[in-house]
Amino acid sequence: MSVEEQVIEHAKQGKLLTHKCTECGYLHLSTAYYCRECGSKGFEDVLVDGKGTVATYTIITVAPAGFEKFTPYAFVVLKLDDADLRISGFMEGIATPDDLPVGTPAKITGFDERGILIEKQ
Repeated sequence: MSVEEQVIEHAKQGKLLTHKCTECGYLHLSTAYYCRECGSKGFEDVLVDGKGTVATYTIITVAPAGFEKFTPYAFVVLKLDDADLRISGFMEGIATPDDLPVGTPAKITGFDERGILIEKQ
């Protein structure tokens, strides 16, 4: 199974596949090829819980082609609770800033043609 397929399967379970440097232990998203802390190329896969808080977002009211049926929605940056990582994803039903204050608890809930799906907790 490819890394992309693994990321998708774990996202469907509310988890995020990361790479942990075998030299210094720094966690990276699964797309890293070199450790940004020590330069090592050695990694091991680690699953982290997909829960966190909304760090920032953009509300989309005029969607690109193929996404019109989902508007309005937010493209969210989620700061994970269990790792010093941020992941972006799609949160439906967000029309105004009052719908999603920064700091709102949220979690990864799946993956589909939109990418990683995030919902409020």
